[in-house]
Amino acid sequence: MGKTVQIRDLDDDVYAALRGRAAEEGISVPELLRREATRLASKQSTKAWLLSLEGTSSGITSAEVIEALDELRGEWPTPP
Repeated sequence: MGKTVQIRDLDDDVYAALRGRAAEEGISVPELLRREATRLASKQSTKAWLLSLEGTSSGITSAEVIEALDELRGEWPTPP
């Protein structure tokens, strides 16, 4: 038997965004949230994922990762 979940105190802009997303897909807001909850529940948590990586080694150093990210990001903007 299905369970009911109620979300209180959503900001108006959040609900408007959900309503817009649901409309784009031709479904109701509850159906959109049901799909998203199902998708979220089927995914491994970030903590569990990180724990599953313990003891594995890709051979890539932290410095190499930071360097690659810096290349992708490009120049940092100069503050005004």
